[in-house]
Amino acid sequence: MEEIKRIIFASDSGTSRAAMAAGILRSLPEAADFSVEARGLLVQFPEPLNQKAEAVMISNGIVWENFSSRQLEESDFEDGTMVFTMSADQRQKILETYDGATEENTRVLSAYVGDELEIVDPYGGSLQVYGLCFEVLKNAIERLPKKLREEERHE
Repeated sequence: MEEIKRIIFASDSGTSRAAMAAGILRSLPEAADFSVEARGLLVQFPEPLNQKAEAVMISNGIVWENFSSRQLEESDFEDGTMVFTMSADQRQKILETYDGATEENTRVLSAYVGDELEIVDPYGGSLQVYGLCFEVLKNAIERLPKKLREEERHE
């Protein structure tokens, strides 16, 4: 596997799970070498962070000023980029939609780090549900830089 320089987290709108995931990874010192972004699979117009996701991020010391959702695009699949989805359905949709998406560069986050369960969509849930989603994401993402570096060395 070539060296990963850019990580994109993709979710349906890109305003909650993907944004929280990107915010968490950006906050980790061991991820400083990565460019980290959030994308949505269905972005018709730019939107701010989901208010509950933003509140949970702020309560965990993560502030993302001037966030605006962006659509995942073909140009996002460049060399050195890895795209992580929140579910197998999202991954499948990306693989079917984008020519640059491959089995190697598009992965389900939870499966990649060895978790069995997907990242549940908190949309419509309480602030507590968003908080639980944040904790699940944090647990997975804290293992991500090490896992990426291990794969680079073994290829």
